[in-house]
Amino acid sequence: MDPILITGVSRRIGLHLAHTFMGRGIPVIGTFRTDRGSLVGLRESGADLYYCDLLDDAQIRIFTQTVESRYQGLRAIIHNASDWLPDDNGLAASETMHRMVQVHAAAPYQINLALAHLLQADPGQPADIIHVGDYVSGRGSTKHIAYAASKAAQDNLTLSFAARLAPSVKVNSIAPALIMFNEQDSDAYRKQALRKSLLQREGGLEEFQHTVDYLLESQYVTGRVLHLDGGRHLCK
Repeated sequence: MDPILITGVSRRIGLHLAHTFMGRGIPVIGTFRTDRGSLVGLRESGADLYYCDLLDDAQIRIFTQTVESRYQGLRAIIHNASDWLPDDNGLAASETMHRMVQVHAAAPYQINLALAHLLQADPGQPADIIHVGDYVSGRGSTKHIAYAASKAAQDNLTLSFAARLAPSVKVNSIAPALIMFNEQDSDAYRKQALRKSLLQREGGLEEFQHTVDYLLESQYVTGRVLHLDGGRHLCK
């Protein structure tokens, strides 16, 4: 069985996806930038994990070459790795934009180009690329302008790669909002955030997994940005 490659598996969505697929007997290749204790369980389960700082093109190149040398095919690539820098983070504006575009657009672009042939290795088998985006890609952000712009660029990658790799590979994006609070989020922040969506609750990791599964199992969805936001776009 061909593995699923997931970037950013050390926490939250990426960690959940990796554990779920491993539990189903699907091999997982994962990347991480911070070697957290959460990775111990993945390693014990047999996940093939690699340190790769997506800000570094050389590391991306080494990683993709390693995957090419060790695997004959891939079932899917899920671009989950993300960075969330506000515009007033202390860095120069050009550096902030560079980091956001590098992680969310340039790195997926390089990985997709380098490993597309592994997704296409068996024309009779399904293959997918899924970009994990953000609902702000379609509406912007006043405090995370560079982040929102980079996620919009990622959505555009979905369109281009869907056209380039059809019909052998489906390429889609998921645009979530409020999937999971952080432990340090205050009660006041949580209440304010929940009021921003019609359903007024967290989406949850299982909901995100269902969405990924839907795209993997679909035979007729490609080049789409699938919104997972609890109806946030309808709230004033």
